[in-house]
Amino acid sequence: MANIKTVGLTKRFGANTVVDEVDLEIRDGEFIVLLGPSGCGKTTVLRMIAGLEQIDGGQLMFDGNVMNSEPPDRRNVGMVFQNYALYPHMTVEKNLSFGLESAKRNGSRSEAKQGVRRKVEQISKLLDIEHLLNHRPKQLSGGQRQRVALGRALIRQPSVFLMDEPLSNLDANLREKVRMELARLHERLAITTIFVTHDQVEALTLADRVVVMNGGRVLQVGTPKEIYDIPADSFVAHFIGTPGMNLWTLPFSSLGGGGIGTGGSVALVGELADVLCRVSGTVTVGVRPEHLEPFGAVQDPGVLVDFRVEMVEHLGSRQLAYGVLADGGTHAAVVQFDARFPCRRGDRLELASPAEHVHLFSADGGRRISNLKLGRDGAAVRA
Repeated sequence: MANIKTVGLTKRFGANTVVDEVDLEIRDGEFIVLLGPSGCGKTTVLRMIAGLEQIDGGQLMFDGNVMNSEPPDRRNVGMVFQNYALYPHMTVEKNLSFGLESAKRNGSRSEAKQGVRRKVEQISKLLDIEHLLNHRPKQLSGGQRQRVALGRALIRQPSVFLMDEPLSNLDANLREKVRMELARLHERLAITTIFVTHDQVEALTLADRVVVMNGGRVLQVGTPKEIYDIPADSFVAHFIGTPGMNLWTLPFSSLGGGGIGTGGSVALVGELADVLCRVSGTVTVGVRPEHLEPFGAVQDPGVLVDFRVEMVEHLGSRQLAYGVLADGGTHAAVVQFDARFPCRRGDRLELASPAEHVHLFSADGGRRISNLKLGRDGAAVRA
């Protein structure tokens, strides 16, 4: 196992900065997921850790030792690629043993042939591919190929296990199965693992902590629950969740009677209004679809929403209602209801959410407004 730390890690391609001063600290045996949209820099970070990309700025450390200039074969990492990268002309057994045999020929290991065979047997048993040792990759299913790729990385007993979107080529059912196998494997081996994906289900299922990236920067690091419940900004709020959080950037002003709102479809009341009742300006309000309920079902609402249904998607035990705010229909919204709730296209619904499920973000930059105080002139300032 290894403790990994990056300080100001930076990568440029010409004038384009694709990884911009990334600071991370990954503990021994931790399962970290780098999550973000395509092009956000997550795979480049992984490749710099592996030694496959040159580091243009900052430091990379393993157990306190600077690794910036160390070649890949000196880092003791095992890597699984998106396309498996198996040798098509070799059997599964040869694919597993090739790295160890090459190391022996190069003089970096003193593995006897019998020792290599023993390790192949151990890894193939661990991954349930013993019966496939004489097969070639073209004879294997996608899930079996993925197990072989995992085995090839694990057989070298790496200190760090790197995975670059390893499940993206699998169908949905197989992806779910392999995901569970990966979770069990990590629990058993406790190897420091960095997993890259754009799939939030994979991230929230597998990770001890999630690193959300966008535009080459780290936006938030936290447990799956922290990322979901307390997003650092509006990008994280909408990116995490299926569907993502509703975000409405609207000009709010005092409504009188202890509330602030748009004068139309959205109003903040109760505790939120007590803090923001003297604010005049634009604020981004966020509420997850599952936290919006019919007005009468919420005892102490923090936000009131006037909503018009345009489409209903039935998903077995639940349904998603897609629509717009009722004041002109320019702001989209989605609400999750129990399947038994009567909801049809064209319905106009008065909805509410408790204050603890209402998120406020600054309109300029989208950062979370975690605490507000009122200045002498009545303007809101961040604490």
